[in-house]
Amino acid sequence: MVSKEQKKAAVYRKLQLLRSITNPHAQRKTSTMIDVLKYIKDLKQKMERVNQEIAEAQNSTAQNSFPMVHVEDQEKGFLVSVVSERSCNGLLVFILEAFESMGLDVLQARVSCSTDFHLEAIGGYVLNEGQADQQIDAQGVKQSVLQAVHKWRESSEQE
Repeated sequence: MVSKEQKKAAVYRKLQLLRSITNPHAQRKTSTMIDVLKYIKDLKQKMERVNQEIAEAQNSTAQNSFPMVHVEDQEKGFLVSVVSERSCNGLLVFILEAFESMGLDVLQARVSCSTDFHLEAIGGYVLNEGQADQQIDAQGVKQSVLQAVHKWRESSEQE
């Protein structure tokens, strides 16, 4: 039989683990559980968004082999991911022009465009003295990148 103290210690360890994941400053069990529920709800919403974007991308890819665009808020800007199952010659230039038109600088990037196209870039604002902080959200960045993909597609169809 497990003693009452051992059960209490096990519950305490598990509660500490939950606190470390969500809010390490929460002292009461109730606060910790509320934080855990919020955390789970946020994760569920993110998963639903990702699944929806995957479904949209699969439909899009099945219909016209269009690159999938995903944008996520990051601490220093936006994580932009563009994936296509085929090589997209010249697409990178259009995306970088979209970044420039939004006033975003590429802070970090990884690109592969040999057999398929895959871009992961972190774009953020680099403020100069006297320059006002611009406000743009992840959806605005995604729309701008999608417009760049559309422009690229139109220009590649004309060739």
